Amino acid sequence: MKKIMLLTALLAFIGSVALAQNDQGIKFEKGTFAEILAKAKAQKKLVFMDVYASWCGPCKRMAAEVFTQKKVGDYFNATFVNAKFDAEVGEGRTIAARYGVNAYPTFLLLNGDGKLVGKMVGGSPADEFIRQVKELKAKADAQK
Repeated sequence: MKKIMLLTALLAFIGSVALAQNDQGIKFEKGTFAEILAKAKAQKKLVFMDVYASWCGPCKRMAAEVFTQKKVGDYFNATFVNAKFDAEVGEGRTIAARYGVNAYPTFLLLNGDGKLVGKMVGGSPADEFIRQVKELKAKADAQK
């Protein structure tokens, strides 16, 4: 009985550590496209959108290895309203068509009105990814 209790406690601890690590990355909003745009507009932020496909290897790598990092979460959560849509399911199909997404992953920067202000295709390591998105944001800010 003591072994079972010890094993249960150990598994609970490991699970809580794993959840805590996942909480450090990008927090993607749940909701419709319209709700995400409204939130961005209310917060006076841009939307960072990951448009992906469930079968896409680079998309899975970004989700598992880049989006979960603390430094990535720190920048994106403070700077953007973050969202992700599967380009082959539901509302994601409309978003992919509207913004000309034809490769995965594609990352969009949108203003609160849904206007495209930045777009990049393909994944990269965390530091390079942050740098590229910062450049996109700076170009968008300069066009205001």
